[in-house]
Amino acid sequence: MLTDRDSLLRKLHELRSEHRDLDTVIARLADHGAVDQLQLVRLKKRKLLLKDEIAWLESRLIPDSIA
Repeated sequence: MLTDRDSLLRKLHELRSEHRDLDTVIARLADHGAVDQLQLVRLKKRKLLLKDEIAWLESRLIPDSIA
């Protein structure tokens, strides 16, 4: 189980890093006036998918609590 948790944490770290990188790229592209809108939309969609995957991984790492 420990290796599973470690691999999930590693994957979570990678996804968060990619999410931050995409945020930076999107901001830089948006600052430039002549931007390929299709590319910008694709990057934003990828960022949203990463956000969903991050949330899913976080929910797997947090143990269920009984109310």
